Amino acid sequence: MRIAICDDNMKDVKNIAALLEEYKELHKGTEFEVEKFSAPGGLMKKVQQKEFADIYILDILMSDTTGIDLGGQIRKVQGKSVIIYITSSDDYALEAYEVHAVRYLLKPVDKNKFFEALTYAFSCTEVKESPVYLVKTKDGLVPVSHSKIEYIENSSRMLEVHLTDGRQVKSIFMRKAFEEEIRTLAEDRAFMQVHKSFMINMGCVRRLDGSSVIMDSGVSIPISRKNAANVKREYLLFVTEQYR
Repeated sequence: MRIAICDDNMKDVKNIAALLEEYKELHKGTEFEVEKFSAPGGLMKKVQQKEFADIYILDILMSDTTGIDLGGQIRKVQGKSVIIYITSSDDYALEAYEVHAVRYLLKPVDKNKFFEALTYAFSCTEVKESPVYLVKTKDGLVPVSHSKIEYIENSSRMLEVHLTDGRQVKSIFMRKAFEEEIRTLAEDRAFMQVHKSFMINMGCVRRLDGSSVIMDSGVSIPISRKNAANVKREYLLFVTEQYR
C-alpha cells in the first residue's frame, strides 16, 4: 500500500506524515509506505511513469497548480486510486466531488476526522483488491483484507483476528453471537466455521489432522465433533476448486 502526500507547505507535509505514522501505530493490521512531495511536478512525473499510489492526500491551493487540476490529471491515467483533499479553503468542495475525492478536510486538520477518512480510504482501496472485513476495535473500525486473515477466534466474547503475518487485531466486547459477527465472512467461499469459537481461512490450511486443522502458522484449530465430516468435505471441495 502506497500513500502520496502533495503540499507545497513542507510543515503541512510533515504534519500529515506524522499523523499517518500515528494511525499506523493505532491500527496494527495496516501497513503502508509514504511518499512526500512539496511540488505537483514531482508527483505527476511518478504518475506519468505509471508509478501510482493507492491513496493521494492533496492540498488544493498550491503555487504551480491546484490540487483539483492535479487530481483530474491523476484520474485520467489512474481511476482506481483514492483521493483525499486537505485545504485551507472550502471553496472547492464541488470540484473535489467531480474528481471523486472521498473526503474534503479543512486545515488545521482534525485528527479524528483525518483518521476516519483514512479508514474509509483503506476500505475503498482494499475492496478493489480483496473483500474487506471491518473489525470493531477500541480505536474504531479497522478494515482487514480477507486474504490477510488466517483465522478468527471468539475469546471471552471478543474477536481475535489472527493475520497471515503473525499479528492480531482484537475487537471490543461482542454483543451479538459469534455467528452473527462473522456472517459476512461466511459468505466468502474461502472461510468456514469449524468450531463454535473458530472460523478459518481454508487457503491458510496446512493439513487436516483428525479432530483439528493445522494452519500455515502451525496453530492447531479444533474441529467440533458433529461438524468433522462437513469440514473435511468442504475443505476437499475448496482444494479441488483451486486446481481446476
